[in-house]
Amino acid sequence: MSGSAASGGSGAEPLPVPPPSVWNIANALTMLRILLVPVFAWLLLRDSGTGDSPDDVTSRLLATAAFTVAIITDRLDGDLARKHNLVTNFGKIADPIADKALTGAAFIGLSLLGELAWWVTIVVLIREWGVTALRFWVIRYGVMPASRGGKAKTVLQAIALGLYLLPWHANPEGHWYLTLFHWTAVVVMAAAVIVTLVTGLDYVGRALRLRAAAQGRTP
Repeated sequence: MSGSAASGGSGAEPLPVPPPSVWNIANALTMLRILLVPVFAWLLLRDSGTGDSPDDVTSRLLATAAFTVAIITDRLDGDLARKHNLVTNFGKIADPIADKALTGAAFIGLSLLGELAWWVTIVVLIREWGVTALRFWVIRYGVMPASRGGKAKTVLQAIALGLYLLPWHANPEGHWYLTLFHWTAVVVMAAAVIVTLVTGLDYVGRALRLRAAAQGRTP
């Protein structure tokens, strides 16, 4: 009896794994990041946002904290989704939207405050949304995964924006360490912009090669 049961068990086909529910912790973190965007923007822009008063400094620190929490959720939701098989179509769409909404709010907010040149914000946003449009353009030919350069770009942007968000500009006495902090932020932002442009061109080349390869396989 035990032999037949074993043989019947070994010959049985494995049950299909049901798709993960959209109501999962990874998607909840993505939604939290989306909800943090308007909170972050309000904290950054309320009053003058310049850090000229203690209230402004507090707002900038709270804005930096909100941005940091949102960035952490970006890392956590991806790790959880892959580790626990929680990848959903909703997450695939909502996650990049949440990322670009957060960084876009930070770039635009800093430019509105006059702390970051508008050309930097415009160049970065054109690249970010352009690559997103490119992904949708070639999606019928295949998925274009994030490259190492793209991941490095994301890290550099997050660090650069975090440095710019801190109220180091509230420096009426010209402390040398705050001046050093300012130039560190400028250098990291410059590196982020360069990597953003280079990886953007790389994505264009990858998309064209993916499309050409797919069309070459079409009879």
